[in-house]
Amino acid sequence: MIDDPAGFIRANTRLLAVPHAPEIRLHLADEATALWQKTEDELGEIGLPPPFWAFAWAGGQALARYVMDNPDLVRGKTVLDVATGSGLVAIAAAKAGARAVIAVDIDDFAEVAVGMNAGANGVAITARTGDPTGSDEGWDVILAGDICYQRDMTDAMTAWLGPLAASGRTVLIGDPGRTYLPRERLTKLAEYQVPVTRALEDMEVKRTSVWSLDR
Repeated sequence: MIDDPAGFIRANTRLLAVPHAPEIRLHLADEATALWQKTEDELGEIGLPPPFWAFAWAGGQALARYVMDNPDLVRGKTVLDVATGSGLVAIAAAKAGARAVIAVDIDDFAEVAVGMNAGANGVAITARTGDPTGSDEGWDVILAGDICYQRDMTDAMTAWLGPLAASGRTVLIGDPGRTYLPRERLTKLAEYQVPVTRALEDMEVKRTSVWSLDR
């Protein structure tokens, strides 16, 4: 067990501006593999998922940029940021004037990282650990960055998000064209050239889009 997750995060990251959304600063890692290995060593486990909370992924950066450039999308509304990771998109929504923002991730480290990052940006966010699929707390807007890199995850997310969109909620997805992106159910809203970490992606700049999930 890591007794002090916040201390672990501070020791292994730096507070840096997000490349495509420099209004936001996050605790970010310099190198993916080293932090991944250290997390496994500290927890005494192998086969852990990557530390998604320590990086500004392409889909999240694009979605954050879109939300801050279109604040009416979230202003005065209740927003859910699913698979939040660092909390980047949740922070963007809070900065854009959302009435309440909930950030959820299955990694309990993300909950700690979101709290730290929200504090660094002077915004209030409710961070949770868990799987929200199948639930509905009446959110007005659901934001999801980088959820299409695995088939099972994509299928579960779209099966849950589809009915929410059909009920009139706004559902937006940020994605750099990953394999399982369900393009036939999406409408493109914007496209960006997003700087990313080469250790995580196959290039230093990813063409990344923001999509709305059709009703």
